[in-house]
Amino acid sequence: MCAAVREHGADLGVALDGDADRAVFSDHNGVLVDGDAVLAVCARELHAREGLRGGAVVATIMSNMGLDRCLADAGIGLVRTPVGDRYVVEEMVRGGYNLGGEQSGHLVFLDHATTGDGVVAALQVLSIMQRTGRPLTELAAVMTRYPQVLQAVVVARRVPIDQLPGLGAVIRGVEAALGADGRVVVRYSGTEAKLRVMLEGPDLTKLEEYAGRIGDAARAELGALEVC
Repeated sequence: MCAAVREHGADLGVALDGDADRAVFSDHNGVLVDGDAVLAVCARELHAREGLRGGAVVATIMSNMGLDRCLADAGIGLVRTPVGDRYVVEEMVRGGYNLGGEQSGHLVFLDHATTGDGVVAALQVLSIMQRTGRPLTELAAVMTRYPQVLQAVVVARRVPIDQLPGLGAVIRGVEAALGADGRVVVRYSGTEAKLRVMLEGPDLTKLEEYAGRIGDAARAELGALEVC
């Protein structure tokens, strides 16, 4: 999709998944714009028009720290849920919010649909571009993405993380080293025999080093088969 935008000199690209409940975008330069950036753009625009209910956006623990900072700069809160669009929708309904979604492109506009809908998301982005007269690349620049490292450790067994003292000690050490400038999310996959590790912070080299430490600790206690 990004390559096609560059080839045809298009103003925008939209890619939907198989059942069209997710959408990601390309700006006119062929640069991918994911769900986090779209949430940032839509939240700030809704907030400016006094249309953002609850004063916050709902996203999962996987959304980039840059989304937190971008929203906070505009006086907007961020409520995080476990991974999965159903958790996002449940929290939106519970808390009275009307905008939420996932980095992967599940974007929920409860004023228009009751679940993620890629076509609705595309129409919302297009409407903002039309009203403001600004290209997507300029709109999406409101969010500065923090470097992020993702790692999946294929494990031989699943043991609750709070019952793994070695891994827990390493995670706490990394969290202390990152402080308020980073995040560590370690969780089991909901569908595969994998331990998923996500780190964010200002220094990519350090994040890769920390991810290696966490992966080593996981292999030592879980009989990990491989890291990918």
